[in-house]
Amino acid sequence: MQQGRGFFKIIITMPNRSTDELFQLIKSLERGEKRQFKLFAKRSAGSDELKTIRLFDALDRMEEYDESQLLRKYPDIRKEQLSNMKASLYRQLLASLSQTKDETNIDLLINEQMGYARVLYNKGHYHQALKILEKVKHTSRAYYQSTYQLQALIFEKKIETLHITRSIENRAEQLASEVEAVTSHILLIEKLSNLSLKLYSWYIRMGHARDEKDVQAVKLFFEANLPAFNQDDLQFYEKLYLYQSYAWYGFILQDLLMYYRYAQKWVDLFELHPAMKAVETGQYIKAMHNLVGAHFDLNNYDKFNEQLNVFESFAESYHGTMNSNSQIQTFIYLNIARINRHFLEGTFTEGLGLVPMITEKLQQYHLQLDRHRILVFYYKIACLYFGSGNNEMAIEYLNKIINWKVDLRTDLQCYARLLHLIAHYELGNISLVEYLVKSVYRFMANMKNLSTVEEEIFRFLRKSFSLEPDKINQAFLLLKEKLQHYEGNPLETRSFMYLDITAWLESKTRNIPVEEVRRERFEKGRKEARRSAVVKTQA
Repeated sequence: MQQGRGFFKIIITMPNRSTDELFQLIKSLERGEKRQFKLFAKRSAGSDELKTIRLFDALDRMEEYDESQLLRKYPDIRKEQLSNMKASLYRQLLASLSQTKDETNIDLLINEQMGYARVLYNKGHYHQALKILEKVKHTSRAYYQSTYQLQALIFEKKIETLHITRSIENRAEQLASEVEAVTSHILLIEKLSNLSLKLYSWYIRMGHARDEKDVQAVKLFFEANLPAFNQDDLQFYEKLYLYQSYAWYGFILQDLLMYYRYAQKWVDLFELHPAMKAVETGQYIKAMHNLVGAHFDLNNYDKFNEQLNVFESFAESYHGTMNSNSQIQTFIYLNIARINRHFLEGTFTEGLGLVPMITEKLQQYHLQLDRHRILVFYYKIACLYFGSGNNEMAIEYLNKIINWKVDLRTDLQCYARLLHLIAHYELGNISLVEYLVKSVYRFMANMKNLSTVEEEIFRFLRKSFSLEPDKINQAFLLLKEKLQHYEGNPLETRSFMYLDITAWLESKTRNIPVEEVRRERFEKGRKEARRSAVVKTQA
């Protein structure tokens, strides 16, 4: 298990996150946006505006925000002025960015039309304002933007209440009916989106259900918060949040078939409403990520590859690259999927080729990335190194998780410590392992993250120190056979999802690398899939 140590050694040192919002905004600008801002700012540039541009250039050159360094380099900017200058620069930047026309951004287009309607109303052109509001409602209905539709209706009601427009007979009854219909949709969207958000939040904090108590708590919460609805009345957003809710629900409970079914419905919803891919690009990217993830969890290699290819094509399209948010989201989810493909194929060493690019992007996007995504990347990279036999580098990445004090993903925190313990065991650091067994066991117990599988692993490790060399192999074999009985148990699934302990045990009993075990499994699975396909064709 010591092969792979000669690989190029890369260490990620994540910079401290700057809390300065102006600095973060400047660092997120693309080259064209910076050029546009300079032109925008210089149109009305007086002496104060020129100072603001100098401040922009100064912040743009900085790697990390350092106010004292800024004031030393630019003595004409006084400390008491800086706060106001930064606020002015921030407003100018937002104003410049808002000048960019994006025909696919429905929010901006509708807001622009609403603004025109208000201008016309204030000038006393009530009929012209109503015409624009009718267009706003039409666009809002076409893209299921119920809140904008309600805003337009409220404005219409105001005009009809204050002025006699005689725009249409029975106008009051029609407006009241439209408001009631839109409001009912908004209320259902609110309830379903709240359910989806709360379930996702539960997963981010806790991970998968750890025991029967968690299972019952999640089930009770889901059933109590799932609103009543008529399936035929559901529009795009109601279905979106409903499918999301069921996807998170199945994933938390480790009901992987439910997770797959609703991730597929989530993606299919966008295929039925292709125009919404431009409106809700982030949701579409998340849908594809979850469908790819579901195929990974179910070991559906062909479907996994098929969906990954769709995802990669989208990532290169206009919508996949149209803004920083889309680029960052596709980077995160595509590369998680690419690492997962190496896990499925048992090509850990080959997968390490992704690490330099991923670490570079983590540096590039460090101001925008949330800590949860960084933790996931660290863990997956550590697994690549462990699978390739490079335990030292696996430990290095696992230490980044262990030493990073975050209150996210207690499951990931626990399995990082367990893999860290096993990597030290592989390196023969026996005295350290004896200490870690107690420490990690105590940590996982405190986090209520000890399943039967983990209990068995700890029991084995404690005993292994006193076993004779000629008996250790048999002990590994017995543990492997014992753990295989738990593979179908839903509450034990996460132990095998996060850490392929049976592959490690088999590698020990056969004295071959983990990578080779996984590769053999993959090849065997491919042969069986081909045989099954032939049988179906003949039938």
